[in-house]
Amino acid sequence: MAAENEVLLDVTQGGAAIVTLNRPDKHNAFNADIIARLSDIFETLRANTDEVRVVFLRGSGKSFSAGADLEWMKAAADWTHDDNQADALNLARMLKRLYDLPQTTIALVQGAAMGGGAGLMAACDVAVAVKDAKIRFSEVRLGLTPATISPFVVRAIGPRYARALFATGEGFDGEYAHKMGLAQYVVDSADELDDMMEYLGKLAFQTAPGAVRDAKELVDMVADHDINDDLLRKTAHQIADRRVSEEGREGLAAFLEKRKPFWVD
Repeated sequence: MAAENEVLLDVTQGGAAIVTLNRPDKHNAFNADIIARLSDIFETLRANTDEVRVVFLRGSGKSFSAGADLEWMKAAADWTHDDNQADALNLARMLKRLYDLPQTTIALVQGAAMGGGAGLMAACDVAVAVKDAKIRFSEVRLGLTPATISPFVVRAIGPRYARALFATGEGFDGEYAHKMGLAQYVVDSADELDDMMEYLGKLAFQTAPGAVRDAKELVDMVADHDINDDLLRKTAHQIADRRVSEEGREGLAAFLEKRKPFWVD
C-alpha cells in the first residue's frame, strides 16, 4: 500500500518510536489513506507499551503537515453528507488514538502546520516548533470549520485563543504558538529539532511508563471538574493506587537507596 511509504514508523532499540509523514512533495498533506495508516500505527503503538516509551511525530522535507490534501478535498465536495461524515469521523478517531496513547507523545514542527496539521500538534502531549513555522487554522478561509480538530485544539490553547484563531483564520508562527501553549518549546531552526528530540527523549526515559499513562489520565479527569469532595476522593484514590503499585514501590525504594529505578537504563 502506498501509504506505508508515505507514513514511516521506526522504533529504536531503546524504545523510541518515530512516526514520519513522508510526502515532502505535498508538504505532508494527508488523505484518507494517510489517516488510516496513522490510525493503524497509533493503535499498534498503544498495544506495545513495553517496547515503546516515547512517540515522536514529525514531517519529512520542509513542512510538518499542510493539512488536508487538495485532491482529497476536491473529491469530498462531490460526496454525500453521510460519506463526508464517515470520512471526517475517521480523522477524528485517528486524532483521538494519538491523544489517548499512554506514552509521551511529541510533535516536532517545522514549516507549514495547517488545519489538520495543527490538529496533530494539539493532540500530542508536547510540541516543539521552529520559530518561523507557518501555522494556521485555515478552514474558515475555505468556507469550512475546524470541527474534527477542535476538541484537541481547545484543550491545548483554551477557548479564547481558539475562538479568535478559528474565526479569523489568522496565520501565526512558532513563537506565537509557544505564547498560547500550542507549542511548549520553540527553537531557532529545523536543525535544532533533533537536539530537542534527544533532550525530550532523555526526559521520557527517566519516567515510569505506568505513571505517565496515569498522569495523562489525571489531567483529563481534573480538567473542567469542580474542586469538590468527589474530585478530591478521585485524586486521592489515584495516588493511593500509584503508591501501592509496583512502580510506586520501586520508585520510592530506589530514591531511598540512592539508585536508579528499573525503568531507567
